[in-house]
Amino acid sequence: MSERSALQRRIRAWLTLFLICLVLSGLTAFPLVSELRWANALIDHEWLRRVGDGLERADADYPFLLYGTDWLAFAHLVIAVFFYGVHRDPVRNVWIVEAGMIACAGVIPLALICGPIRGIPFWWSVIDMSFGVFGVIPLLVLRRMIKRLEAMPA
Repeated sequence: MSERSALQRRIRAWLTLFLICLVLSGLTAFPLVSELRWANALIDHEWLRRVGDGLERADADYPFLLYGTDWLAFAHLVIAVFFYGVHRDPVRNVWIVEAGMIACAGVIPLALICGPIRGIPFWWSVIDMSFGVFGVIPLLVLRRMIKRLEAMPA
């Protein structure tokens, strides 16, 4: 196996890891009410109880509010589709990886600004910010490998 094809395989492996995480994080936004029931059965924590109670009430009285999280889940799935371009031609579509890196960076100011406005505890905002921090790691690795692939003779 040539060095070029080995690098392309590693790029696809890292891309697959990122896509699995992106899709799973999106899919978890659909069943929020049942997820919080499950979490509250496992962990006795005041904040989780409050969130679970709020979701239960919203689901019972105002189910249309949860439609917003359905769109959040859908957005994750749509974003994952764009990464197919990286699979097809990583060098030409490196911009998709870079856009993903910008989105990961954007998670931090969003959590720091909107979290306090919405009454989210700081430690929960830190958990939210970790998605951006941990999400950018495979993207940084991908970008570095794609740039190496670009520099290789064809």
